[in-house]
Amino acid sequence: MGVWQVPSDLLARSRFTVSPMVDTVAALRALYNPRTPWQWAWRGPHVDAFQRMLAARPVARALLPASFNSRWVADFFTIAPASPEPTFPAELAAVGRLSDEQVRADLRVTRPESLAPELLADGLTGQVVELLNWVWTHTVEPEWPERERRLRADIVARTTALSAGGWAGVIADLNRNMRWLGDGRLQINDYSEPPLSLDEAEQLVFVPAHCRRGWVVWDAPTRFGMVYPARGILMDPASPAPDGLARLIGANRASILARLDAPLSTSQLVVVTGLSLGTVSDHLRVLLDAGAVSKRRSGREVLYWRTPLGAALAAGG
Repeated sequence: MGVWQVPSDLLARSRFTVSPMVDTVAALRALYNPRTPWQWAWRGPHVDAFQRMLAARPVARALLPASFNSRWVADFFTIAPASPEPTFPAELAAVGRLSDEQVRADLRVTRPESLAPELLADGLTGQVVELLNWVWTHTVEPEWPERERRLRADIVARTTALSAGGWAGVIADLNRNMRWLGDGRLQINDYSEPPLSLDEAEQLVFVPAHCRRGWVVWDAPTRFGMVYPARGILMDPASPAPDGLARLIGANRASILARLDAPLSTSQLVVVTGLSLGTVSDHLRVLLDAGAVSKRRSGREVLYWRTPLGAALAAGG
């Protein structure tokens, strides 16, 4: 199994963060090789444009099968975020600073067989940058506000769990192959790899993404991180509130409370309930005053979730 030896002070400095680049790579993987029903559904509106783009770019066509296999993602797609609040242009610039030979070296690790002729010409890094920029511009950026809200909602849920169960409990819930083994050992996957010491590392981050399974991000030896599937990416806007709860506190208020088992923002609640912003805000105020929900700011959003009282009301409705 793959194990990182994590110094205690590094774990103490570790944090959750949102990365536009990580979510762009997740979108690229879903476009190239969707594995789940929700990935197929998301891919539907974008697949024709994606295929036309690949038809016009033979290097990009050759790049995709060389960059992804069942175990690894090429390292130039997995550079760890360098700042607490990374932007897509800054993360794309980090990819652009790689040399063509470094990109080819990463591809040879992922796919040891001979590279396609298209990948041997000059300008390979520029082709990687263009591919990522296309995916961001055409598929991720238009829906980034909603994506970012879901990712930040996940982070609030994880940090809330951290206060209750510590890092061991949070890590076990991020990915089925991750767990804290004790003695500074973090299992990151079930691959047969020698342990890796993070003694020189300055940063350890955990990054939620719209993905089926997570992956490692790093810029060795100083920056490391783990990408994991965010909660709420399958959020059902039609989920009804229990009848008993609706009779007790009103249908709209019950509809809001029923959806707050995981943190959601006001704007997310507007989308999933069909209520106006003012109506949602009024109901949240009442639920807050009654002690049925809690709130916390995350970035530009305020996120709400059920308290134990709210959970009891929803369960007994």
